[in-house]
Amino acid sequence: MQSNNNSRRQFLKMSLAAGIGASLFPQLAFASPNRAFKISLAQWSLHRAFKSGKMDARNFASITRKLFNLDAIEYVNQFYFDNLSDKLVAGLKQQAKDEGIESRLIMCDGEGALGDQDKNKRLQAVKNHYRWADAAAELGCHSIRVNAQSSGSYDEQQKAAADGLNQLAEYCDKLKLNVIVENHGGLSSNGKWLSGVMKLADNPRVGTLPDFGNFVLNYQTGEQYDKYQGVKELMPYAKAVSAKTNRIDVHGNEPDIDYFKMMKIVTDAGYHDYVGIEYEGDDWPEIEGIHQTIALLERVNRALVEKA
Repeated sequence: MQSNNNSRRQFLKMSLAAGIGASLFPQLAFASPNRAFKISLAQWSLHRAFKSGKMDARNFASITRKLFNLDAIEYVNQFYFDNLSDKLVAGLKQQAKDEGIESRLIMCDGEGALGDQDKNKRLQAVKNHYRWADAAAELGCHSIRVNAQSSGSYDEQQKAAADGLNQLAEYCDKLKLNVIVENHGGLSSNGKWLSGVMKLADNPRVGTLPDFGNFVLNYQTGEQYDKYQGVKELMPYAKAVSAKTNRIDVHGNEPDIDYFKMMKIVTDAGYHDYVGIEYEGDDWPEIEGIHQTIALLERVNRALVEKA
């Protein structure tokens, strides 16, 4: 505990010395008129605050504006499972409009396996996502983020996942909405496998959401897919990007991810849209961790612009 406190004090001293004290963090998202990419906030970054009741998920847009001054957000369906309604969606939409916030997507979990080998269960999982697609369309989102959960052999899982994604995309196309898959456990954390699913689906409404940190292939052994190779393989299909941070050191870097290298892969692929912060660390409070991730991304942004 003591070492964490010391780390925080060191970080703040370095931040102040560099002229980027905590009071300036909210402005960092708009530091430069020439940008390699834009920054949004994934709601999961504040999952502890929302789950504990310290923050109200209905106020996500307002919280994002007031605490971070970012202008785009990514919702997580888990925080609205029990109270999703037209009234709730209308409230979220109005608040986002009032705050000048763009609603980018809804991350959907817990609605069944879109790659289930049982075609009836697969269809049910597809239908379970309809309510989130409807909500996302009403909010003005461009996509819903889903999982390519499946079972069976490598090839069997690819075929089933592609089929489920295409079925859901057929519904979402009527809403002018994309269906995007995150590398999020199982074979989806294998970049080659997931890019193969994209090829099989062969659907302009189906894409990816590369996450910098979700490349664990086996949690028991700790085996990981090469994160840089994985992002490179997923970027041709990317319609959103997730900037994962688990740790921020006293120098303001994520020690497990070379952010300049990673963001260069992203921008070299021609992607210059929103990159969504997903802070999941334990060493720093969520709000502080998000501010630090903003600072890290802005530093990388400036470096990419300078080297362009």
